[in-house]
Parts: sequence; C-alpha cells; structure tokens
Amino acid sequence: MSLVLLDTHAWVWLLNGDPKLNPKAVKAIERSLSEEAVLLSAISPWEVAMLVSKGRLTLDRDVGEWVGTAVSITGIRLEPISPEIAVASTRLPGNIHPDPADRLIAATARHLGALLITDDQLLLDYGTAGHLKTLKAGR
Repeated sequence: MSLVLLDTHAWVWLLNGDPKLNPKAVKAIERSLSEEAVLLSAISPWEVAMLVSKGRLTLDRDVGEWVGTAVSITGIRLEPISPEIAVASTRLPGNIHPDPADRLIAATARHLGALLITDDQLLLDYGTAGHLKTLKAGR
C-alpha cells in the first residue's frame, strides 16, 4: 500500500477537478485511491473553512456541505491529529514551515511514512532536504 497525504490545496484541486494538478500527482492519487490509502490531515477541513471565511477560496456550495461531502469520498481517509503527531509537529528536524497547520501536515506525513502531495515550496524544500517524501502537486 502506498499512502498519500494530500496538502489542503491539493485536496481542493482534486475535488474541484482543477487542471493545476500535475499528471504525476494525479497518477499517485488514483493509485492510492484504489487502495483506499489517500489521507487528509484533520486540520485540512479547518484550513478550507478559514480560507472561505477570509474570502481567499470560493466553493460551489456552503463550506460545511462541501467539507462534509469531501471527507466522505470513498478512498479518502481523514487522519486524526493524534497526541504523537501534535508533539512531533513541534519537534520537526531542520528548517520547517512556520505555519502550524503545515507543521501538522508534515508531522502527519512523517509519522505515517506517507508521500505528501503539495505545491507549497517550503514543504517541497523540506522534502528535498530529506525530512519528508514529497511530490509536487502543481504543473
């Protein structure tokens, strides 16, 4: 089984059918969806709701309804923020993203040994430094 963890924007792009997703990312997601091994950090629904509340993201329906539908898709599993992941997010090695949500996402991927699909350059750099397995989400 090849676990894939979607960064919040990759999740939104996937569900909105956004052409920003690069073909390698789509292939990795599709392979993991068939194994029901696509993960989403429990912080991602909060991030989506915050982006909508700040006017930085527009959805085709109410954010509560969108999130409810989005987390119930077969093959995508919401990964809770366990005490181990919460603590690990404060002890990540090297230079890591200062954003707490991104730290939780990185800690989740590391804890599970999952491939993080992201377009966040700081997280991609963290992967290049050897601290995380990453795949660029965007083209």
